Amino acid sequence: MYGGTVAVGGVLAGCTGGTGNMGDGSSDSTDSTDSYTVSMEPVGDVTFDRVPDRFVAYDGGYADMAVALGKADGLRGLGGADRYYTSVYDDVPGVDIDRSIIESHPEVRTKEEFYELNADIHLYDPEMLINWYGWNGSDVEEIASNVAPFFGNLIFRRSDSWHDYRYYTLYEAFEMIARVFQREERFEAFATLHDEFIASIRSRLPPVEDRPDVLLTFAGMEEPTTFSPYRLTDAGTSKKQWRDLGVADALAGTAIENLSTTNRGKLDYENLLEVDPDVILIRGHEQKSPTAFRDTVLAYMEDHPVGSELTAVQNGRVYRGGYLHQGPIHNLFLTERAAKQLYPDEFGDVTDETELFDRQRVSAIINGEF
Repeated sequence: MYGGTVAVGGVLAGCTGGTGNMGDGSSDSTDSTDSYTVSMEPVGDVTFDRVPDRFVAYDGGYADMAVALGKADGLRGLGGADRYYTSVYDDVPGVDIDRSIIESHPEVRTKEEFYELNADIHLYDPEMLINWYGWNGSDVEEIASNVAPFFGNLIFRRSDSWHDYRYYTLYEAFEMIARVFQREERFEAFATLHDEFIASIRSRLPPVEDRPDVLLTFAGMEEPTTFSPYRLTDAGTSKKQWRDLGVADALAGTAIENLSTTNRGKLDYENLLEVDPDVILIRGHEQKSPTAFRDTVLAYMEDHPVGSELTAVQNGRVYRGGYLHQGPIHNLFLTERAAKQLYPDEFGDVTDETELFDRQRVSAIINGEF
């Protein structure tokens, strides 16, 4: 789409040669000086002469993939830092993010910033820059040629009409990023951990008929009066944990569409009451603790003349809805949290400290200790 193969070795300032394992004892494939090619829509084939070191990621999902691969030190900026939640790393031993870098470059979306940061790889879907931020094809070509290539695919939702090329699942995209950074064995270790974790969770789920129907929505105010709907049938990565947990979409059978670039429709309390879901999941409050969320958002809904009639409100089953952009580390924590939100009798209350996956194992993979 942007000229096919892009040879980028000449602009990879600071890229590493040799083993590329940074002395961490990892058994990843070595970072040789031989060129290699990785392909991902919409950019197609990208050829690297050396392994990228410095990177900029549009969203927290792709940044989290890099962290999972042991590349946290290479982060130089974010396209949307307000939705990159790094607090999960506090629970992973030996993993640290330099917040000052993120705070210095929290919205990297202009050509000037890409030139300034001089990264080795841009983990962005360039079509997003074109459709959201007014870029054109020549802008993309300029930065790819003069600074470094773009490599990414907008995967958090699948409801934008301009995205008419292949989508990827979370782990399909993660595998592509692992190939870029030549950290395939870390990816394989994460994939094994993920598959084992999801299998263990699913083995404990109640029968389908006993699972709640769920409404996932966005309402960023502490006193919400309208709600932007998501559809769980949308296969975007932002809804992965809910699909893995086998819940039913409360909007099934309605004409309500998923939130997208063009669909900005909202529901009011009367609309919610017509659906009356068992559980309501509200995005836009990830900086709050479970208790703070209940003391503000849920408390307001309990006092609302119509909201108080909702079954989910009456039963106290209104929760934070998870990150819009999630990577593999995020996903482990969000799935654990979601299991507790939906099935507290089986997995424990969302406020307790029961751990459903091994944090130390996550740390070991990140650090290349298999």
